[in-house]
Amino acid sequence: MNRSVTLSAKGVLVALVSALALLVAYLLGNGGSTAQAAPQAPAVSTGSGHARTLVMTGTGRTVGVPDELSFSVSVGLVRPDLATALADANATMKRVLTSLASSGVQRSDVQTTGLSMNAVYDYHSSGPPTLRGYRVSQRAQVLVRDLSKGGAAVTAAVHAGGNDVRVGSLGLRIADPEALLAKSRAAAVKEATAKAQEYADATGQTLGDVLSLREVHASAPVVRMQALPAASFDALKGAALPIRAGKDKLAVTVRIEWSFA
Repeated sequence: MNRSVTLSAKGVLVALVSALALLVAYLLGNGGSTAQAAPQAPAVSTGSGHARTLVMTGTGRTVGVPDELSFSVSVGLVRPDLATALADANATMKRVLTSLASSGVQRSDVQTTGLSMNAVYDYHSSGPPTLRGYRVSQRAQVLVRDLSKGGAAVTAAVHAGGNDVRVGSLGLRIADPEALLAKSRAAAVKEATAKAQEYADATGQTLGDVLSLREVHASAPVVRMQALPAASFDALKGAALPIRAGKDKLAVTVRIEWSFA
């Protein structure tokens, strides 16, 4: 009798454990499905359309006349020994610099750009080469700020150096290109604004504030080079080198965006 009651109690205990296990499994399964089914928050668009704008370009042009002359001057000579070659080259360059100063070239506008010293050999059809002497070359860059004195300065340098001097890389330039570019920029803005106003009037709109302004292009002044052949050196000893300045065009293009009021 006692044994039967004991077995029934065990059965009841097993049944209770099984029921609890089923309940836990149900709860876990239901919680997982709820988490998976939770809806995601939708993306919110805040776009509010595009503002009405007008974009226009304008180009301003100014004409400038070169007023400065730049050129290079070099002294080159050969002497039997290096010391003599260097001393003679120094003396020749000193005469050239003195002549430039007398022609109105400022000391600060002459810049030494090079010095070279090399042995010079004579080569023969047979036998080793023989040393003939040493070549010394000195080079400087010159700026003449008054173009009317440029030709005289070149001629003076050639006359002072004689056959041992060479002049080259003659360039015409504008002393203050930014002043001309400033005028081009103002003209470019004026042209772009005038065209924008025409379109606004044609469409019955009122031109509003400037939203952006960008410089699209600005042309740099052209440095025109003039060649000076060696055959012309003798002719330069008697008269100033003739120089024609010509004209340079400096252009600026801008892009402007306006709003409609």
